Amino acid sequence: MPTTSSLLGRHDEIERLLALVRAAERGVGGVLVLRGEPGIGKSALLDQVEQAADRFQRIRASGSEFEGELPFAALHQLCVPVLTHLDSLATPYRDSLLVAFGLAEGAPDPFRVGLAALELLASAAAERPLLCLIDDAHWLDAASARALTFLARRIAAEPIAMLFAARDQEPVPGLDELPGLAIRGLSDAHARDLLAREKTGTLDERVRDRLLAEARGNPLALIELPKAGGFALPTPSPVASRIERSFLSRMADLPPDARELLVLASADPTGDPALLWAAARRLNLDVSAASAAAEASGLIQFDTRARFCHPLARSAAYRAAEPPQRRAAHRALADSTDPDTAEDRRAWHRAQATAGPDEEVAAELETSASRAQARGGVAAAAAFLERAAALSLGHGKKVERTLAAAQATLAAGRAEAAAGLLTSIDTSTLAIPQRASAELLRGQIAFVQGADGAVRGAEIILRAAQQLPATDRERSREFLVAALEMGLVVGRAAGVLDRVLAAAPAAGPPDLLTALVRLTAEGHRAGIPAIRQALAGDDWTRTPALATVLAGELWDLDLHRTIVDWLTRTGQTTGSPMTVRLGLSQAALSAVFAGNFGQAMAAIAEEEAIADALGDPPQLYPRMHLAAIRGRRQEVFDLFAEATSRQTGQLTANAHWAMAVLHNGLGDYPAALESATHAVASGDLFLTGIALPEQIEAAVRCGEDAVARSALDALAERAEPAGTDFALGVAAGARAMVNDAEDDYVAALSYLADSPLSVQTARAHLRYGEWLRRAGRRRDARAQLRAAHEQLSNIGLEAFARRAADELRATGEVARSRSAHTYDRLTMQEMHIAREVAAGATSKEVATRLFLSPRTVDAHLRNIFRKLGITSRRQLRDMPDLRDPS
Repeated sequence: MPTTSSLLGRHDEIERLLALVRAAERGVGGVLVLRGEPGIGKSALLDQVEQAADRFQRIRASGSEFEGELPFAALHQLCVPVLTHLDSLATPYRDSLLVAFGLAEGAPDPFRVGLAALELLASAAAERPLLCLIDDAHWLDAASARALTFLARRIAAEPIAMLFAARDQEPVPGLDELPGLAIRGLSDAHARDLLAREKTGTLDERVRDRLLAEARGNPLALIELPKAGGFALPTPSPVASRIERSFLSRMADLPPDARELLVLASADPTGDPALLWAAARRLNLDVSAASAAAEASGLIQFDTRARFCHPLARSAAYRAAEPPQRRAAHRALADSTDPDTAEDRRAWHRAQATAGPDEEVAAELETSASRAQARGGVAAAAAFLERAAALSLGHGKKVERTLAAAQATLAAGRAEAAAGLLTSIDTSTLAIPQRASAELLRGQIAFVQGADGAVRGAEIILRAAQQLPATDRERSREFLVAALEMGLVVGRAAGVLDRVLAAAPAAGPPDLLTALVRLTAEGHRAGIPAIRQALAGDDWTRTPALATVLAGELWDLDLHRTIVDWLTRTGQTTGSPMTVRLGLSQAALSAVFAGNFGQAMAAIAEEEAIADALGDPPQLYPRMHLAAIRGRRQEVFDLFAEATSRQTGQLTANAHWAMAVLHNGLGDYPAALESATHAVASGDLFLTGIALPEQIEAAVRCGEDAVARSALDALAERAEPAGTDFALGVAAGARAMVNDAEDDYVAALSYLADSPLSVQTARAHLRYGEWLRRAGRRRDARAQLRAAHEQLSNIGLEAFARRAADELRATGEVARSRSAHTYDRLTMQEMHIAREVAAGATSKEVATRLFLSPRTVDAHLRNIFRKLGITSRRQLRDMPDLRDPS
């Protein structure tokens, strides 16, 4: 492979790129994002590497300024050269790609498109290493950006090298998290050499110095600006616009037909010569002469694709045209586009060719929006709907399409743009139902804009619910429930939850809203039976997140398990990302309290894999609960910092609970009391109930009797009406600590004896043993502390196990050391893989669950074998930590 370069001043950059390529040739895949200003040489570096990687299959794609709304457009470009391997994919993956590329009907599975693309590229790379070059990545459509960054993070075990080129200061979600290489300007010496190489010796020396100063080492500027020529000193301006003006000056010398052909090519992002020539003939252009003149200018090249010499040349050609000329180009392209195979692109060109309102084109765009949304292209749907609204004739249609465009824009993650669309609607002229829809959307926009926005969003929706007429009770309740769920996210401290419940009618159907109204107004003794009744049917399936919280408030393990099972089944059936993630997070939470940390780690790893596939942050609370109970101090501190930085009330309350558990385990009771007090301060549903015992334990150890008794009263208010063994066992244990009563210690163990909550049972033994030792009953204490230490060690509660060992030593007995757990040596992802393989899953099946390639799973397995000191899959099955309890 060549290692030298004809690019001046780029030796180090090229060596870095070639090192990536060489590693891929050895089977170690990698990715690099080249970042720099326009014209700095990113595309030239991609060209250089493409020429050097002569033993590779080389495929290219690029983002397009005019194609950013079409979903999976860039991914399609990249995959087209290797679609011959499509039949080697499993049917679900093949179908996902066909649907995503508009080659089959249906909705693509958002989890499968990225993995399907990875499988496709991996199949191609199995024959010969693969080099993927993605230029102008700052213009990638959102769906392609998500899929490409997803697979870029998963090629470590594949013979694939991926190189992206993107402009500075134009962030692309996911792309900025990949390894990057900043491309800077050339040194002064290299810049002068480049000017000399370009034969600019006739330039006046003062002009030469000014060009060098203004170009700031930008290679394209150094090549193009002298072509604008002259000895006059030009007015200083940004390099990009100076370069565009250079391109414009070269266009000005072309014949009219050649200029018009450039405009036509700039309006068509596909670069398809057949389409371009057909459109040119519709404009009565002399195709042969025009294409020859355009190519001679060096601005464009026509071969298998029409390619401009630089994106700035394309932008210059498009922007230089007068609006009527641009509309004529789009009209010719629309008329030349096959309506059967590219109906959305045809609709888009028709829309750009329309100067005024046109209901026919607007309706066509609306249909395209529906198709785009079905393919997962919400950004495309938003663009189509926004343009459809602009072309709508009737006021009602305009408002309806604008609201739909705002909704799609919000779904695409562009809250500010969605808010801008809403401001174009005069809500005072709307009928009440439409005005309420606008306010609901306004509230949803505010909700995603941060913690304060979440509070504001819930309040906006609450006001909208109150403005609906009395005759529209069902819709009003829907709005109240939407505001209620927002209130749960921001936490009770924000006051939203209480204001929503205050606004709800006191009497109503036996649903969750009515039950919560009663809980707030009359307390837990009246509210708990109402909540239990509301959860007895299946209405809770419309608000499963709320249902999981209320199952916790009921201390009802069976109900919580029922909800988790429903979430798992429904998520698998519908493919809903949020349903699957909620189910996995809640399953992890259940496993944490049951002391099955391996199962918890596997569920967390799977949730994080889905979040990564979607480009979303993972759920933090399952990780926090697991780390806190295990006694992992630094991990809890790190998660606490991340959770509090997100500034959502519920997550912050979870973080304070985690700190309280950690400090109680470490025996730092003042710190535990402070954290637990923060956790219970807002009275959040479920969290307050599980945080109160931590506050009571810390307060008793700190001698804060009044705090402990007040917390015990609050716990009894919640636990006694619930009446489950879980609730009564926790309450008895707390009462024992406050009242110094042995009967309550025994009662706590009795209630928890048959409970799956092994963590609570082990801690109950520890507290009882500590009490016995302090009472001077060493022999009795040893039995309880021995049981506590054994259970805590077996489960993996490291801090609490050390506490039990210290107590045992105080009785004169040394605790036996325990061997390390399997999950102590593995990462979350490795634990998931080990458990799946131990259960008999193949690498391909595991890869599907974690959105990895089978080769990557095999690479992880090799690490797992090394860490565990084993050599085969069969040996994994003999490890108890990798089996679920029966």
